Amino acid sequence: MTNHTFNFKTNFAFKLLLVLGLFLVVPQQTEAQFFKKLAKKAKEKIDKEAEKRAEKRINKKIDKTFDDAEDVLDGKDKKEKKAEGKEENSTKNEKEVSNSESVNSDEANAKSNKPTVVWSKFDFVPGDTVIFEDAPSTDEENGEFPSRWDLYKGSAEIAQVNGENVIMFIDKGGDIIPYLKNATEDYLPEIFTIEFDVWFEKGQTTSNRFFISFIDKKNQWGKGFVGNFTVYPNGIEFGETDKRYPGTESLSWAEEPIGQWRHISIAYTKGKFKAYMDDTRLVNIPHLEGNPWGFTIRSQKGNQYLKNFRIAKGGVKYYDRVLSEGKIIVNGIKFDVNKATLKAESMGPINKIYQLMEKNPELNFSVEGHTDSDGGDDTNMTLSKARGKTVMDKLISMGIASNRLKHDGFGENKPLDNNSTPEGKANNRRVEFVKF
Repeated sequence: MTNHTFNFKTNFAFKLLLVLGLFLVVPQQTEAQFFKKLAKKAKEKIDKEAEKRAEKRINKKIDKTFDDAEDVLDGKDKKEKKAEGKEENSTKNEKEVSNSESVNSDEANAKSNKPTVVWSKFDFVPGDTVIFEDAPSTDEENGEFPSRWDLYKGSAEIAQVNGENVIMFIDKGGDIIPYLKNATEDYLPEIFTIEFDVWFEKGQTTSNRFFISFIDKKNQWGKGFVGNFTVYPNGIEFGETDKRYPGTESLSWAEEPIGQWRHISIAYTKGKFKAYMDDTRLVNIPHLEGNPWGFTIRSQKGNQYLKNFRIAKGGVKYYDRVLSEGKIIVNGIKFDVNKATLKAESMGPINKIYQLMEKNPELNFSVEGHTDSDGGDDTNMTLSKARGKTVMDKLISMGIASNRLKHDGFGENKPLDNNSTPEGKANNRRVEFVKF
């Protein structure tokens, strides 16, 4: 008999004696035979329960022994088993993996034999050729209607926010459209991108939103795609799809806790439609019904702002450009004004370059910065070199070997387009990846 069985019997017998002791106070008519039967049943109960408990513990010990033996055969050590136990008991409410970060590190994958999962939520790459651009320009006069736009209804004017020219929607807002000579035609190519920044003031009101239409409401009624695309402070709604920006699920759709700019990116490729807020893709529609012809943006209320608007025509895949031209021209890598600091939306094209270099280890690039003609020659030269170095350093930090990259800058000396229009300047502000 094991010590466990002996202890169990002792404890159980002690408790039974307490119960039997109560019978001493019952009337004397209770017969001795009753106590004899009770004692016999108690002994049988003790033996049966003790045997059951002992057998359970023995089986548990046997199971553990077999588990340990199987783990040895599978090549698992004690530390890994402990880690697996913690993983099974941990919460499953993990954050979504952003950009090109993997769910598990390579070292953990090697130990656990789990697949490396890479899930990019920001794969936006701007089109190659800018066909409409408005920041707005510093030449725009405060209080006037933005010269590169047309009005469908409501009101909008140029204003300054923190010293920067923006388009301000007045009173109850309004609808504005790009001012183009071919506005009655389908001016959106079958591959295009649209980008802009919108401001949401602090507070909560159902009118705290923007409506986007993919037709020119003034010139294209009855043509193209009619459905509304709505931008809220913390998400995007398009047709039957509505998605929140990560971390804002506890807020109402129209609630803005701090007051901030949101960068919106839209990519259309022959029916495939994607939309992004800041650094995260929120909408991914494989087959969009209807054809986008143009663009109208409407603010639901006054004192909302728009800036950094761009429509660009899509182009050839990066690898094909390298094969045909020996370089990749990217105008979607963006920096803070007069600085070499990368903006978050630049990671789409940088991720694509990284993936290209990972898949093709024979590719080496000189990362070369270029500017438009605004500013002094020396300043632009210094700035372009610094921007080239920033992008190179980013790729190295992502894992590209340093001997596969170098950097340079040419300021305004190698323009691709004229510097007399916003679109031309936008095409000249670029980063080139030149094969060496």
